[in-house]
Amino acid sequence: MPQVGTEELLARLKKGKPIPAILLLGEEPYLRDTCRAQLIDQYVSEAARTWAVSRFSAGRGDVQAALDQAQTLPMLSPQQVVFLENAEAIEKFADKKRDEAVKQLETYLSDPATFTVLVIEAAHLDQRMKLAKLLSERALVVEVGLGENENQRNAAAVLLANALAKDRGVEFEKGAAEELAECVAADLQRLKTEIEKLSTFAGDRKLIRREDVAQMVISERVATVWEMADFIAANRPKQAFDFLDRLLREGEEPLQMLGALAWMYRKLVEASEIKGAVNGWAAARALQMAPEKAELALQNARKISKPRLLAGVQAFQRADSRLKGGSDDERAVLEFLITELTSPVASAAKG
Repeated sequence: MPQVGTEELLARLKKGKPIPAILLLGEEPYLRDTCRAQLIDQYVSEAARTWAVSRFSAGRGDVQAALDQAQTLPMLSPQQVVFLENAEAIEKFADKKRDEAVKQLETYLSDPATFTVLVIEAAHLDQRMKLAKLLSERALVVEVGLGENENQRNAAAVLLANALAKDRGVEFEKGAAEELAECVAADLQRLKTEIEKLSTFAGDRKLIRREDVAQMVISERVATVWEMADFIAANRPKQAFDFLDRLLREGEEPLQMLGALAWMYRKLVEASEIKGAVNGWAAARALQMAPEKAELALQNARKISKPRLLAGVQAFQRADSRLKGGSDDERAVLEFLITELTSPVASAAKG
């Protein structure tokens, strides 16, 4: 089947005709979650979702279990939606196991159940392998990514920003949506979160201005603070100071930098509290972050003890009070913060 975008999928869903098998292909979590929600809304009533919506993971070896469920009549619902996530894991199976999984899918897709919509999800697939060829032939392939072209990614983010703002009863001042898309580097999940924040900030004005974006949104350049997370987790103050110096020389404002660092640190704390997440894809929804950044948050959170994380939160609170209190030397405030976060005392908190 030809590959379609999310808008084409939504248009097909409105026609009401079930689609036996769908492949959600791509790395954009917001688009993927939107497709999931629309599929469930279309095919399963809210009262029946406990029984008629099932989730499986190929990474956990659930391929046959998902197909067995797809062939089982759902309870209390004429149709069901069965999700098989992380399908790219099949490509990494040992040869015999991989061939068996592909054969299982091929058998099912040759005669899919009429009462099931099977939704297979993959971040990426090797188009040279049999799995990708099978799914491209037997399933509706829906692209849930923005591609690699930066201009196209930003254009798509601007369109979505305007639509999301309209849904919340606000609009963007000329140029503000473009600045927001650039700030979040077309990360649609973060775009949604920032618009919720900006619409609340706009209040009765019902207009999101460029100055609102500049004031309220942490730029993606500053959001490279995940480099700083590495230095903090490893107690490497020299590299952390070099990083700070580079951002200040590039023109970043100290208060915005503190906000970006504090946001990063909050995500580390949240990541430390997630149970059972073994990778960025599993943690992305809980952390409201792109998978690759959620992976960084998980990795660094595992290196820092909970007492040390909580001590860091207090250090950020003190730095925030100093900066907002009109400190004469803003750089010194940030340097002292880094010293606290990477000091031998902080290191000892690991124990």
